Amino acid sequence: MSVNGEDSTDAKREDGQRSEGPALAPMDVDAKPQSHSFRYSLNFPSIGQCIIINNKNFDKRTGMNQRNGTDVDAANAMKVFTKLGYKAKVYNDQTVEQMKQVLTAVSKEDHSCSASFICVLLSHGDEGVFFGTDGSIQLKDLTSLFRGNRCKSLVGKPKLFFIQACRGTDLDAGIETDSGDNGTTKIPVEADFLYAFSTAPGYYSWRNTMTGSWFIQSLCDMISKYGEKLELQHIMTRVNHKTSAWQTFICRRKA
Repeated sequence: MSVNGEDSTDAKREDGQRSEGPALAPMDVDAKPQSHSFRYSLNFPSIGQCIIINNKNFDKRTGMNQRNGTDVDAANAMKVFTKLGYKAKVYNDQTVEQMKQVLTAVSKEDHSCSASFICVLLSHGDEGVFFGTDGSIQLKDLTSLFRGNRCKSLVGKPKLFFIQACRGTDLDAGIETDSGDNGTTKIPVEADFLYAFSTAPGYYSWRNTMTGSWFIQSLCDMISKYGEKLELQHIMTRVNHKTSAWQTFICRRKA
């Protein structure tokens, strides 16, 4: 068995900046109390939107390499989430300002008739940092646009972010690289968010130049198989297992 293409990483340069943000404040919303049997309602006219930001080519001054294989990820994500009923759209090679404009516009739309929201982010990165084609931005500056105090029509609805980007410069496993009742309650403004990262904090994230990233490949495969059968947490457990299996196979192949 062989793997076509090269396995590379989605890392940023070593000169990235990190900053600490303020604590999140709670807000008053109409929501059901937490319970062990709580499930999100899908009883809406639309399942929701899926925004895919796919950054492949970067300005030379950023020092970032081209992300070959990312178009495969974008196409697979588009196919999988469209099949589930999402209104999916891909935005290719977005600058920092363009990413902010796209997501700000979406966050200001009326999502009252939607059950959820999905955003797939494909680019270079580091811990807490995501790259546009011309530079970096704090990831929270993009995701915070959908907090309950800024996008009220998505309050109480799942907001899912799937992020394919490095979160540091460490290598995992020694792989070599060349680069209830109705009521009113207080809930955090970032409640109902799910962040699914392609790697653990501090580590590189792997992408095959021909077949796409390990994480997005696994995610799309598992959603295709189990998207209408299993709850998301069980699907993500399978994604984690499949991504780990890729890693184990590559390690054995290099040994």
